[in-house]
Amino acid sequence: MRLTGQDCWTALRAADHGVLCTSNPKSAELTIDAVPVCFAVVSDLIAAPIDRVKPKRTTELGRLRNLDHDPSATLLCEHWDRHDWSQLWWVRASLVRLSSGDVSPSLLAECDVALRGKYAQYRDTEFATILVFEVKSLVGWSGSGADRSGRDEEHRAEEEG
Repeated sequence: MRLTGQDCWTALRAADHGVLCTSNPKSAELTIDAVPVCFAVVSDLIAAPIDRVKPKRTTELGRLRNLDHDPSATLLCEHWDRHDWSQLWWVRASLVRLSSGDVSPSLLAECDVALRGKYAQYRDTEFATILVFEVKSLVGWSGSGADRSGRDEEHRAEEEG
């Protein structure tokens, strides 16, 4: 069953992580880089940190290079229960990264507080940076209902999206 916009926002706020997808300009063909990310919803924006908690060789990550080339991205969040498919849901958010000039210090501070409040691992560390995204569109689906015409809402959402 297709989720309403409000249901999509509710699911995003409840999700503990998502997969951020960006386009990779280095490839001869269009390729998508997909990486799991922590994030927080701040008002009607998405904030995703580049942290120093998880081991990395560098904080100059491919997703940053990708977003410098093309600021559009997609965030996919989902919930799956293999024993109860009625509990399945997913939300796909089409995003555009805000430039540093578009992110005020007060908004950045609000994003920082939201991320630290959501993830205990971030409470005693500094972020390398925080990516802030505008949400351009949301689409979601839930297994708690189905279209009886033979086409489920997920396929209709794909066709409409």
